[in-house]
Amino acid sequence: MTATLPPVGAVRVGGRGLDVEKEWAPRRRGVGWRRAAAAVLVVATVVAYVLFRTEGAADGQDAAAFRVFDGLRDWVDANRDTSPVFLYGFNYVRLGVRLLVDGVQAALTGLGFAGLVAAVAGVAAVLAGWRTGVLALGGLLTCAVLGLWDESVDTLVLTVSAVLLSVLVGVPLGVLAARVRWVGATLRPVLDVMQIMPTFAYLAPMTLLFLIGEPAAVIATMIYAVPATIRITALGISEVPPTVVEAASALGSTRWQLLGKVRLPMARTTIALAVNQTIMLALSMVVITALIDAPGLGGTIVNALERVNVGAAFDAGLAIVILAVVLDRITTNAARRTRDHRSRRSRLVGWAVAAVVAAVAASISVGPGEVPGHSFAPGVNDLIGWIELHWYDVTEGLKNGISAGVLDPLETVLVTTPWWLFVAAVAAFGTLVSGWRAALIAALAAAGLPALGLWQHSMQTLATVLVAIALTMAIGVATGVLCARHDRLATAVRPLLDAAQTMPSFVYLLPAVALFGASRFTAIVAAVIFAVPPVVRLVERGLRDVPPAVVEAATSAGSTPRQLLWKVQLPLARGGLLLAVNQGIVMVLAMVVVGGLVGAGALGYDVVAGFSQREDFGKGLAAGLAIVLLGVLLDRLTQGFHDREGPR
Repeated sequence: MTATLPPVGAVRVGGRGLDVEKEWAPRRRGVGWRRAAAAVLVVATVVAYVLFRTEGAADGQDAAAFRVFDGLRDWVDANRDTSPVFLYGFNYVRLGVRLLVDGVQAALTGLGFAGLVAAVAGVAAVLAGWRTGVLALGGLLTCAVLGLWDESVDTLVLTVSAVLLSVLVGVPLGVLAARVRWVGATLRPVLDVMQIMPTFAYLAPMTLLFLIGEPAAVIATMIYAVPATIRITALGISEVPPTVVEAASALGSTRWQLLGKVRLPMARTTIALAVNQTIMLALSMVVITALIDAPGLGGTIVNALERVNVGAAFDAGLAIVILAVVLDRITTNAARRTRDHRSRRSRLVGWAVAAVVAAVAASISVGPGEVPGHSFAPGVNDLIGWIELHWYDVTEGLKNGISAGVLDPLETVLVTTPWWLFVAAVAAFGTLVSGWRAALIAALAAAGLPALGLWQHSMQTLATVLVAIALTMAIGVATGVLCARHDRLATAVRPLLDAAQTMPSFVYLLPAVALFGASRFTAIVAAVIFAVPPVVRLVERGLRDVPPAVVEAATSAGSTPRQLLWKVQLPLARGGLLLAVNQGIVMVLAMVVVGGLVGAGALGYDVVAGFSQREDFGKGLAAGLAIVLLGVLLDRLTQGFHDREGPR
């Protein structure tokens, strides 16, 4: 008798049937009619497009939305010094933020170069251990070696100011969102929009309300970073075990005692993670605020972008990465340390020693200019020059091939599609794959694009985003799969991913411009480089989270590595893959707007022109809203598919 192996995916573990195919069988029962419905929709959409396609008329220069936003700008300019909204509102906010920035600036610069280095290293050693203290010491000295000490301190001042405001606002809101249901339900869509909104879109309204300079930069940074503070704090509070809360309530604890002595202490680690993520987001946004006259390393990168000086941008980007790593390690390691590691008395002794060392160091008259300097700019520029000289045919062929073969035809189809047909197609396909609720939101977002008077530019941006997302997912999924299968490769790639996620988005424009010139494809390349790291991480994490027992059972049943990947791991990692798609979309959208600085055109250029040219303010603000609508559209279609509950 010949033994028969069970089919791939149908295996038994520990005497219990574990049928991967069976787990997905309920979903597959509906695949047939969905494929038929999708085919009918495709045919109907193609026929409607052929019958009703337009010539792709240019967007209006005087749309109603533009006039409304320009009117708002004119009202603000006319009433800035007379309206109570500004006299007792925005102006006082600006003054308060200015005082905060000046206070942080005085605290950091008052110690002097040696004192600040010693103080940061000492605080890091006390809070996070001596290894972190050594890392902080080396990191700050490296910023001085690069010749960017003053710029690094200015960036640190803005970051610390924005993080302080984010924590003061975000932690209480996070607690309320976790404890009061209607507050959480109200904040959720607001936070979604804030996270989808590209960083550039914050700049125009901030300069309108608070003028250019440090206060506007800090407030824009806080608005960009505070959603992470609120969401993660709410998560930490909601995860406190109910049994602990009930026990404390039974002992007579009041609501405030429950909050101060139970919920917040038990959520301390998660709140520390919220602070950590807020710092990372604030650091990336502070760099972009150089466009509204904020000081710091961002100004160095903007100047390098104007001169196409990749080496200078590399030095500034490296300094930002160093600051990010130092702040990340301090907050992360401080959260891990508990009272078991060090008693309160020894911690106080450590603080005293750190204060004495900082005071002694502050009295030493050593300036950052006395530290031996070194710049990577010449070497980086030589490398870029060599690549430009020897790879010109390859880069031009790649740019022209993808532009002519993929980007241009897709853009033509989208631009010549009537807006009502596009909205109907989004609603129909969205209902099929994501459910009617997600489809309704996506369709409303699509309908908002022509209402803003930016239909053509929206479709051009959508074409660029779709091509960038396709390339991002192809590279990110392939790399994530390889990292999940090979631990050594994952270990080698991890520091590169860390640096890539910390590097500000501006930096990616420099090598892209140097290799491909100013074009739409340049923005696509920069967006892919910017968005690939989180996709790789999420895909790798999703595959590694597949239960090992399932993988071992499928392997013992005779599955080949290819069958194991396609029939077991990828189906079970579906949630992680869809989250990777969602994050890729958000990051590509953010980077496509930055690409407006290098010839990407469409909505990105409109946003950039909106805050740099007064006459284009209304159009720029409308373009920022259009990008948000595109983000909501793509987000709902992907996340709706993820959230839709299939039959069990």
